[in-house]
Amino acid sequence: MSRQLLAMALAPLLGLFILGIGNGFLSTLITLRLDGAGYSALVIGWVSSAYFIGLALGALFNDRLLLRIGHIRAYGGFASLVAVTVLLQSLWLDPYAWFVLRLIGGWATVGVFLVIESWLLAAADPKVRGRLLALYMIALYAAGVIGQLLLGVTDAAGEMVPFVVIGLLASLSVLPMAMIPRVSPLIEHAEPLPPHRLITITPTGVMGSFGSGLAVAAVYTLLPLYLQRSGLGVDRVGQMMAVMILGAMLLQYPIGRCSDRHDRQQVLILIGACCALISLGILVLPGEPWILAGLLFFLGGGVFALYPVAVSHAADRAPAGALVRMSQGLLLINAIGSTLSPPLITPVMTALGDGGLFWSLGGLGVFLVLFFSWRRRVRPAPLPVAPFVATTPQSVVGAELSITEELVQGALEHEHVEDLSEVVPDVDVAEPLVGPPREEDDHIEYFDTEAEAGTPRDGPVPDEARPSSIG
Repeated sequence: MSRQLLAMALAPLLGLFILGIGNGFLSTLITLRLDGAGYSALVIGWVSSAYFIGLALGALFNDRLLLRIGHIRAYGGFASLVAVTVLLQSLWLDPYAWFVLRLIGGWATVGVFLVIESWLLAAADPKVRGRLLALYMIALYAAGVIGQLLLGVTDAAGEMVPFVVIGLLASLSVLPMAMIPRVSPLIEHAEPLPPHRLITITPTGVMGSFGSGLAVAAVYTLLPLYLQRSGLGVDRVGQMMAVMILGAMLLQYPIGRCSDRHDRQQVLILIGACCALISLGILVLPGEPWILAGLLFFLGGGVFALYPVAVSHAADRAPAGALVRMSQGLLLINAIGSTLSPPLITPVMTALGDGGLFWSLGGLGVFLVLFFSWRRRVRPAPLPVAPFVATTPQSVVGAELSITEELVQGALEHEHVEDLSEVVPDVDVAEPLVGPPREEDDHIEYFDTEAEAGTPRDGPVPDEARPSSIG
């Protein structure tokens, strides 16, 4: 990556890192405060859900505001709103007020991500998007880990101090963006594929994205509740959450590379099975801190890898012209799952006790295993069209960051296998292949070690397992 590109990306990445430190432990703090005040898991779930409702609304409409007022002014406005909503939460504790504030905060937070991601997208050509996205994710996850570790320190200083620190960080994050000596990049209005089109193209991708939203929102908002009610102090809760996020950071790429070399549907099945087994292990194994930390490390790796592997599987099926809109649509499906997660799981926790969180996650894992296994029998997975790119759901415009040059080229090479003009009528696709498959279509090489060595991974591919764009 050139120095010029790094300089262009440094300011938004620094702003993301500063804001992410506070945002990394805000959801944990809110859950712990509401629980400490004696509110039920159901109330906590609805307040937590408000944040994800705001994220979904912002993902749909914030890009239009950004187009009207520009990146720097939009970032300043969104970050200021984040700071104001957090500081207002420090003044009084009321679940109804916090619901409204969290909804506004979610809407503003996704606006911040929209500005940062669209800036990064405009700063780089497709050849270097993978490296830029890697820096983005390092900044995001590192900030989350640091934020969780700061939770105990700030909480010990007083009840208002954590909210004040988060508000200060949100305000400070404006400085790097405000000092950028260049004009704002141009973006286009995002038009995600509607759900019925997504389901036609990739039911597995849709269910994986939805299930990821359910699981990630649960561990972010309800896991702190479980940990505190298990007898852990605020500082230990923050440490356990940091371990989980660290697992997400370190394991996502190895799992994704495994999906490059094997059937992605098989990898999704394994992720679902591992999440179910880990959830069961947390319920039945002794509650020793080191055992719990180890299980949460691997749970974070599995839960956070589900979305990018599902998106990669969906990209293996989509026509090149629909890749961006498909990834944006899957992000909105993920946001819907995140919104529904706390209201669906908290009644289970009320009925079965705090362990209901892991009964729910275990049940979700089993359901995903069954669904992915069924889809694999109905329609085998296609060959991966490009290397896995680790990603995280944030904004619909930023979803395009994961659309690399290799992915577009691979999609074009696969596209002629089946006519998708009726599935995605407003996207140009290649003509369908007529007659038997060509020998060179049995294996499409891309940038992994085996392809570079010139060794086919799996040999000839049977007709029923050939790449397709429906399934």
